[in-house]
Amino acid sequence: MSSDLFGIPIQVILGQLLLGLLNGGFYALLSLGLAVIFGLLGVVNFAHGAFYMLGAYATWMLLDFLGLNYWAALVLSPLLVGILGVLLERLFLKHLYKVNPLYGLLLTFGLALIAEGVLREMFGASGQTYPVPELLQGALDVGFMILPIYRVFVIVMCLSVCFITWYLIEKTTLGSTLRAATENASLVQAFGINVPKIVMLTYGAGVGLAAFAGVLSAPIIQVSPLMGSSLVIVVFAVVVIGGMGSILGAILSGLTLGVIEGFTKVIYPEASNIVVFVIMAIVLCWRPSGFFGKE
Repeated sequence: MSSDLFGIPIQVILGQLLLGLLNGGFYALLSLGLAVIFGLLGVVNFAHGAFYMLGAYATWMLLDFLGLNYWAALVLSPLLVGILGVLLERLFLKHLYKVNPLYGLLLTFGLALIAEGVLREMFGASGQTYPVPELLQGALDVGFMILPIYRVFVIVMCLSVCFITWYLIEKTTLGSTLRAATENASLVQAFGINVPKIVMLTYGAGVGLAAFAGVLSAPIIQVSPLMGSSLVIVVFAVVVIGGMGSILGAILSGLTLGVIEGFTKVIYPEASNIVVFVIMAIVLCWRPSGFFGKE
């Protein structure tokens, strides 16, 4: 395979597109959590990047301090961060559901700054490393590139979790109950359903998705207090493009924009850091509600 596209070897382009799909998997998983929280609770969760970072740090600490392996951390870290999210929802967020969403944004932004500051004070600003689990070490020769097995695993896991979450919310009785509880809480409560409990668990599940992405990213990038803040802005742009609160929009736009970003890094690297925001500006001018959002 030696043909060129735009003067660039096709092997380089295909390799970068696969890496773009990896980033797109992270974008989809993180924006999915944001979409769940906003779509069902109406909260603009600016602490989402902090929960992503906490998931990565929980993984690193479970390995270094408790001696657990990666597979245990893959289960425990999202669970622990989800419990933290439940506590924060009960202590703070539940008082803000009936006021201007700006208050929720400011509160979660403050929580993110607190989390970053605490971890920077505890562990410093330099990154921590987390090894790839032994079972997923090595690489696959796919012809045009050598693809690490762990990256394939990450892509598969991101796609699987996104599909399962979409199915649960859109196609099951549980999802119907969640949507009904957000649209008419008093009516749902009249049927004996504990709406505050549903809201609490929904927020915990949303931040648990962010923590799960953090666990997956820990062996790929260095774990640092600022890893979430540098990513959450892009993820918010992804959610806006897909449509605020749209589960399907979050997944599809995350995957698509990751691939577009990867392609841009090959064709015009200088624009790779802004291409998502350029697309967001175009979409907002043409369709302010996003591709899958409600008017």
